[in-house]
Amino acid sequence: MKQLIQIRCKNNKKSLKVEAGTTLSDIFKQLNLTLPYPPVCAKVNNKVEGLHYRVYNAKDIEYLDISSPSGLRAYTRTLFFVLCKAVQDLYPGTTVRIDIPVSNGFYCDLNIGRPVTEADATAVRNGMQTIIDRAIPIRRHEVPTDEAIARFEEMGYHDKALLLHTTGRLYTLYYDINGFVDYYYGSMLTNTAQLTLFGLEKYYDGLLLRIPSMSNPSELGALIRQDKMFEIFQEHHRWQNLLGMSTVGTFNEAVREGYATEIINVSEALQEKKIAHIAENIANKKTVKMVLIAGPSSSGKTTSCKRLSIQLLCNGIRPVPVSLDDYFVDRELTPKDENGDYDFESLHALNLPLLNKQLMQLFNGEEVELPKYDFIKGRSVPSGKKMRMRAGDVLVIEGIHALNPELTSQIPEEYKYRVYASALTTILLDDHNYIPTTDNRLLRRIIRDYKQRGCSARDTIRRWPSVRRGENKWIFPFQENADEMFNTAMIYELAAIKTQAEPLLEQVPENCEEYAEAYRLRKFLSYFLPIDHGVLPPTSLLREFIGGSSFSY
Repeated sequence: MKQLIQIRCKNNKKSLKVEAGTTLSDIFKQLNLTLPYPPVCAKVNNKVEGLHYRVYNAKDIEYLDISSPSGLRAYTRTLFFVLCKAVQDLYPGTTVRIDIPVSNGFYCDLNIGRPVTEADATAVRNGMQTIIDRAIPIRRHEVPTDEAIARFEEMGYHDKALLLHTTGRLYTLYYDINGFVDYYYGSMLTNTAQLTLFGLEKYYDGLLLRIPSMSNPSELGALIRQDKMFEIFQEHHRWQNLLGMSTVGTFNEAVREGYATEIINVSEALQEKKIAHIAENIANKKTVKMVLIAGPSSSGKTTSCKRLSIQLLCNGIRPVPVSLDDYFVDRELTPKDENGDYDFESLHALNLPLLNKQLMQLFNGEEVELPKYDFIKGRSVPSGKKMRMRAGDVLVIEGIHALNPELTSQIPEEYKYRVYASALTTILLDDHNYIPTTDNRLLRRIIRDYKQRGCSARDTIRRWPSVRRGENKWIFPFQENADEMFNTAMIYELAAIKTQAEPLLEQVPENCEEYAEAYRLRKFLSYFLPIDHGVLPPTSLLREFIGGSSFSY
């Protein structure tokens, strides 16, 4: 007699009895559900699984389509898989590196022994489309890790073999398309035909794989040139080559062999050298009267600002901080968002006329009384703090809007020097598995919110989508305005914050929506061998989040 188990579907709030061992894909067909787009994965007891997943016990299930973050990740991973197969079919024995998230897509580096051409881009694109049109099943295999390592070594995928070797797992999942095998650390689609939209074109020396927009999956994300962002990623790859590591497997191996302190010291020195370089550039531009520093949440803007100020002093420039927080408009004048709530992240929550007026007065040698914002009363009050700029002074202004031209629209351009700071994770899990830069920032924020604001990881994860929406609206569109970009991420940092982040993530209860994200982050951190954060210098940017900094915040 076949065993029946109960499934509760969160999409339609209905229950269903199915045979034990039924796949999520087959359960979906029995539910007669209608989603805006076809399902690509599902939450099973708040853990994201692919539709291959078989259910053997009673479960709560919520199906996800490409308009969800988890769904888009599954779709994108499957595109990576199809791209790698197409390249292997066309250029046997060559390698692909899924390298840089840029221009609403992913830069892919092809090692085919010669420069990549437009014809190569067309050939790979057509090869991918052929694989998709053939509607090939994507099979999921769970094997002993030793067996997976041997297979990847045989294929020449030494980065994958080393990653699996250093994680110490007993069993490993991998996937195949018509015998082409690859490893990905998250859920995948079940058939190549589910990939309904993608773009591929020549980009710099490689290819740009374009993916659908999450807000409108029927269209590709807009192709926005991000030349400065691309260069900062490339700069960090050059740094990684100095250290001899670009993937987590090589990093773990170095940590295991006792090189953690050396990695930290070199990473910190390279970062300080970059800050010193920015300060020298500012000093060499004699017309500069203000430095504007912007970046998204948990990018380390504050520490970047403090360390840059020290380097400016070393160049004979006296940095004078100006806080944008004191230029908020009175509460009743604050713009509101689509839900009718005060939108404190809006540019127009700031008193722009007063800011520009006082800046010009300072630049003209006049004395001004800076405002002070009373956040409890929600209004601007006199501060009694008066300021006049002296020779050699440069104003330093840090905030999310600092690169928005409208913030300082009345100030001559030659007075400004703009710096964009962000945590751009450049180390890869392996050549086909990149690490989202937003995960780096989210983990930093989870730790900081807990230590400094008493917030749980669940609270921070719940608010994160709102934070991201604000960044997409007010920060990212202006990042290419920067005179300099500064990457605040360090090659070692995920291993250093692992021991602080994991206990906080483990406290997120399984019965809440935020558990899926907490579980995903825990799984992702499990690939890193931990390193002792106690040996970090007190000036390290990472100490803004984990504590122990010599700077005051």
